[in-house]
Amino acid sequence: MNPTYYQAADPQHWSGRVDTAKDVRLHQKISLVDLDGKWDQNPAVAILGFCSEEGVRRNKGRIGAAEGPQALRKALSSFAWHFPGDFCLADCGNIYCKDEALEAAQETLARGIARILDGSAFPLILGGGHETAWGSYQGIRQALGSSAQIGIINIDAHFDLRTPVEQGNSGTPFWQMADWAKSNGANFNYLCLGINPSGNTQSLFDTADDLGAAYLTTDQLSLLPPNSLPEQLRQFVQAHEYLYLSIDLDAFDAAFAPGVSAPASLGLYPLQILPWLNFIASSGKLILCDICELNPTFDVDQRTAKLGASLLYRILQNLVFVAPV
Repeated sequence: MNPTYYQAADPQHWSGRVDTAKDVRLHQKISLVDLDGKWDQNPAVAILGFCSEEGVRRNKGRIGAAEGPQALRKALSSFAWHFPGDFCLADCGNIYCKDEALEAAQETLARGIARILDGSAFPLILGGGHETAWGSYQGIRQALGSSAQIGIINIDAHFDLRTPVEQGNSGTPFWQMADWAKSNGANFNYLCLGINPSGNTQSLFDTADDLGAAYLTTDQLSLLPPNSLPEQLRQFVQAHEYLYLSIDLDAFDAAFAPGVSAPASLGLYPLQILPWLNFIASSGKLILCDICELNPTFDVDQRTAKLGASLLYRILQNLVFVAPV
């Protein structure tokens, strides 16, 4: 990894309560691994932080997302450990975006993800602004190549399909994926769940349609029966060899997620998406998940951090691991 941007895991990032020998929590079981070092054992899941808010800054959003990875770690620390004895959960440290050099940091993130996938581990990426997603996608493609049929699922209030003006930002990552796919003869299959029409201009809807993207708005999703699975999601998962899941916390209603760059007044409810996460993570096809846009500066009672950590915990509980390379 580029030492300018990468720092290995710090044990001080994980702390919490210790009660009795039977009261085991996540922070007591986490392993620390260095992406540049030799792994004594291959973890099942490898956590990697992307401490960046440069894409949000370029997109004229509220600064603070660079602190998101540590807030997510803190929230996860005291969750109870309910995993098999041989299950290895590792922390690989952080990629930092320095001196506004977002593209270099994204490339370092991509190399880190490729290293994790090459080790047959599942990358769990803690953002950072949603510019994280472009680094995530590059890492998948570095590991799997252009021929892999990847389905991209984005839980988000926004398409993030804006065309970059000179530079990418937190609103452009999925357009960048589509552009890369077109240039490299790869598939671009994109499903966005939670679109808020008031936050997406007509040109973004037109771009989504031109790219063949599928999407469901918050209004459409609100009409589904409780604890149900959107049929579009079921078909999308069944149609793809590999799945990449990106979760933007601004998809959730501000009552649950106040600590984001763009809070939603009519967003998703957390319990609404649990069947989705269960289905995606237990499909055996999920090869990477990132969670983005946590902004601790504006969080209330760590509400957003705890939500993000709870979603990640649910994914961990449901994962069926694949070795894609």
